[in-house]
This record gives sequence, structure tokens and C-alpha cells, in this order.
Amino acid sequence: MSGMRGGGHPGRVSSGDAAAQKAQNAEAPRIPDLLKRIGDLFAPYRSQLTVTIVLVLVSAALSVAPPLLTKQAFDLGLFPTGGPNMPVLLELVGIMVLIWIASSALGVWQTWLTATVGNKVMGSLRVRLFEHLQAMELAFFTRTKTGIIQSRLQNDVGGVAGVLSNTISSVIGNTVTVIAAFVSMLILSWQLTIVAVILLPVLVLAQRKVGQVRARIATKTQESLSDMTAITQETLSVSGILLAKSFNQQKSETDRYALENDNQIGLQVRQAMSGQWFFAMVGIFLSVIPAVVYLVAAWLILRDVPVTAGTIVAFTTVQARLTFPLLGLMRVALDLQTSSALFSRIFEYLDLKPAIKDAPDAKEVDPAKLGLVEFDDVVFRYPDAASDTRATLDGVSFRIEPGQFAAFVGPSGAGKTTVSYLIPRLHDASSGSVRFAGDDVRALSELSLVKNIGIVSQETYLFHASIGDNLRYAKPDATDDELVRAAKAANIHATIESFPDGYSTLVGERGYRLSGGEKQRIAIARVLLKDPAVLILDEATSALDSISERVVQDALDTASRGRTTIAIAHRLSTIVDADVIYVVVAGQIAESGTHAELLAARGTYWELYFDQNA
Repeated sequence: MSGMRGGGHPGRVSSGDAAAQKAQNAEAPRIPDLLKRIGDLFAPYRSQLTVTIVLVLVSAALSVAPPLLTKQAFDLGLFPTGGPNMPVLLELVGIMVLIWIASSALGVWQTWLTATVGNKVMGSLRVRLFEHLQAMELAFFTRTKTGIIQSRLQNDVGGVAGVLSNTISSVIGNTVTVIAAFVSMLILSWQLTIVAVILLPVLVLAQRKVGQVRARIATKTQESLSDMTAITQETLSVSGILLAKSFNQQKSETDRYALENDNQIGLQVRQAMSGQWFFAMVGIFLSVIPAVVYLVAAWLILRDVPVTAGTIVAFTTVQARLTFPLLGLMRVALDLQTSSALFSRIFEYLDLKPAIKDAPDAKEVDPAKLGLVEFDDVVFRYPDAASDTRATLDGVSFRIEPGQFAAFVGPSGAGKTTVSYLIPRLHDASSGSVRFAGDDVRALSELSLVKNIGIVSQETYLFHASIGDNLRYAKPDATDDELVRAAKAANIHATIESFPDGYSTLVGERGYRLSGGEKQRIAIARVLLKDPAVLILDEATSALDSISERVVQDALDTASRGRTTIAIAHRLSTIVDADVIYVVVAGQIAESGTHAELLAARGTYWELYFDQNA
């Protein structure tokens, strides 16, 4: 089960690992040119953004016109010399209504554009991250919890969705509105404008401090979401539920989830409350400004400065047009500071370099030598292994000819499975050469290499889909007749036909609705559909009972005909007919030969064989 440590609680890391991870994630990673990289996400949508910017500019310009018309309505329509002027007033009111209608229509169009662009950017970012993770080497996934990876894809990318959707229109629209309102205020009265904006720089500085606090809280919130996702993935999977029920640990798992949930609640509350006092003070300040404007206007009138009633009404209206966009800009700035932590976590994963990738001049597998597999003085150490630990494989050399049946046996931990991982290049050798069809696997394209290799492992993985869909994973365009032929060759067709839904039968998560033998035979049928030149059997029958083993072994015998077969075996009875058997001990090949030759040598193989048959 993912995340288990020997003797520890299921799904938990050790306290040392947990402390190290918390220390590592204490702050969002530092990503150079973060703003530029966020901007690059919008590059494919330049035309839509251009239209959006034009709409925002027009809407912002229109939003400032009504207050200026209000001044004219007061001074020329309502209170001109000689009484109200209805024709002028009707004309001004009509213009204002038309402006409001046009502004609303433009706003709907603008919202559609920003929502479309924002969600497309978010969607492409999610796919890009998923594709990049698919390219990472196997070792990355063995050291990283699946739940944490899922959280980056779902929670982190989802967390920036609102920013991606609204930032462009909010920033441009509010900025233009603020500038236009400021200019209008200056035109109406420069004295009142000074009063209205004198304390705004202080608010901007305070906003920056609040943003830094919110960014730190956002990072911790996403870490907590990652932990919750990891707990859910581990404990609510079929394997996790079976484990919890087997050891009566449901209460413990619930308590673990509840503890992290409490942490998440606290962080969400802190994030929601961070800046609330700041915005409360801003709201009070901005609400008081009109009253101050009235007092200053009265003071100016007493000093014979020309200030009309229309000027005061228009000024306070425009000042409101300045206030709310300015408040919106501050909120967007806070959101950007908060989302920068999420963007940093996303780009941190995107910046990971796959340890295994195609060489620039990678070539196709030579069809003339298909089936030939060679190891030449291969040494392998796991990348995160300490330098003083024993190599998993140490100086391993062998040659398997096309069509041969080769078996690798030995005690647990000897390095047998590592051999099977190096052939399809799931890991790269630390030194030496692994050759496939005469070429070093590092010189071959991954697509061409894996196309010619089929793997049947001890832990068969089936998707929560129909049997037919699981089989077609190897060959999406396979016909029904091809499925039947593969299933018959794998001794599973009759079983499938006995199910009420036949090949449309859902197998359940990881195939839990099927027996171990049935899952293995479906896996064999899936490999037969692929029809690879080399078949790797990684202890494919070791977890089965004797009856299922015989049925599966018959299917494996059929699958191995006419192709190179490499079997990693625990039960020696399954490989007595192998052309060559390699005995692996402590990362080295201690013996090799046929079953009869190795028994006659009375060495390690002889001991293993008679231990199993005693």
C-alpha cells in the first residue's frame, strides 16, 4: 500500500519523513520569472484577450460618463436659472439609460470571454501537468504519494481557476476606471481630489503586508489538502478498506482524517479572515470620504471658491466610481499574491526533469534482431540510495537469444525484479549496458522499445471498466474476434462467457470482482493482444493457489511460444523447462544453466529447489 513503512501505521510515513516534508514545504518553492511564466499561459489566446481588453476599456470609459452627465443634469436640467429644463433633462437621462444598457451588454460579453479564456488556460495547464507527470520515471512515483500528486492536479490547479478567469478583466477594467475617475475628479475639483486620495498610498502598503500573510497561509492550506487527498486515496481504496477492516482500524483512520480535517478548517478560517480587518478599515475610510468632501466643500464655498451643487453630487458619485474599483484592485492583488504560492507549486512539478527520456538521436528497434536481450556488466543503485549501501545489481552479465525461455531465481531482495525493470527501461543502469535487439536501450526510442515488450506482473492492475475495455488497453482498435482469440489463448474466454454481461462485465476497482487467477489470465490475454517480441513474467503465478496456478501456467505457456520469455520466478516448479536459469544472489549471478545442470551442481539452486519440495 502506498506510503507504508515497515511496522508503522498503514499509509503513514515515519515521523522523520513527515518532519522533512513539512520543512521542505514550509514555503512555496521559489520559481524564477513566475509572473512571466503565468503570462505565457495566456499566449495562445491573444485574439480573445485583445477583444476582452477592448471591451474592458470601452466599459470603463462608459462607466465614468454617467457621473459627469449627473452634474449636467443638476446644473442644466434640474436647477438652471428660471426653473427645471425638461427637454434638456430628458435628453441627459436618455443618454444615461443608453449608456447603462450598452455597458451591461458589454459586461455580459466580457464575462463570457474571460470565463472561456480562464477555463481553457486552466484546462490546458492541468493537461500539461498530467502529461508531464506521465513522462516522469518510475522512481518518482515510488517515492511520492499518489494523493499528493492528485492534489497538485486538482486542488492546486483548481485553486488558481478564479484568478485565471477574472484577473485580466479585473485588473484592466478597474485600472482604467480608477484612472478615468481620478481624471474626472481633477476636472471637477482638484482641491476635493487631494482630500479623497491623500491616504491611498498607506492602504496600498498595508495591502502588500496582508498579501504576504495570505500567501503563506495558502501554501499551508494546499499542503493540508494534499495530505487529506493522500489519506482518502489510501484508506478508501479497496486495498485500504480491506486493510483497515482486517485490523479493525476504521476508527483510527477516521481519527487521522478528522485531525487533518480540523487542520484544514483552521487554515481555511485563517485564510478567510486574513485581511478582513484591513478591508474593514478600508471600507470605513472610503465610506467617510464623502462626508469629509461635504465639509471641505462647505469650507471652500465660505472662501468664495466656486463649487456648485452639481459639482458636489457628481464628485461624490465619481469618488464612488474610484472607491469600488480601487477596492477591487486591492482584492485582485491579494488574490494574485495568494495564487502565486499555488502557481509556484504547479511550476515546481512542471520543472521536474524526467531522469529517463529519449536521446535526441534515438532510433527504432532493429527488427532483424528482435528478441535478443543482453546485460553487459550492469550495475544498478536506486538514485536515492546511500553511497555506502550495496548495489541492487552488481556486475550482472548475460545473453538471452531470440526465442529462448530464460528464468531468474533467487532469494527475496536478490535483484531479480530489477532485471525485469531495466529491460523496458523503467530504470536506467547506473553503469554497464542493457541491450535490446543489439542496441543499448538508452539509444532506442521509448515508444519503439516498449512496443516490443510485454509484462505480466504478480500484481495485475485492471481499470474499473469492462473486461473488453481492459483488454483493448493493449490494442484500442482490436476487433471482438481478436479479443476472443486472445482470451481463448489465455484460457479465460469460457469464464468470461459465463458472466451475464460477458465481455461487458465490469471488473470493479483494480479487478476486485474477479479472482486472482481470472485477473492474471485477463492480463495474459491483454499481453497477447499486444503481441510483443519479448515477454517478461514477474512472478506471475506466485500469489495463486495450486489449481489457479496450473490454469494460468497453461496460459503462460501458450503466451510464451514463439517469443523470448524472461521469467522472474519464486516457484521453481514453473521454470524447470527453461532453456537457461540464472540464480541471482545479493545482486550477482551466482549460477546459470538448465534445471538438470543446476541440480547436478548441488549449489544455491539445488538448495532452493529442495527447500520448496521438502
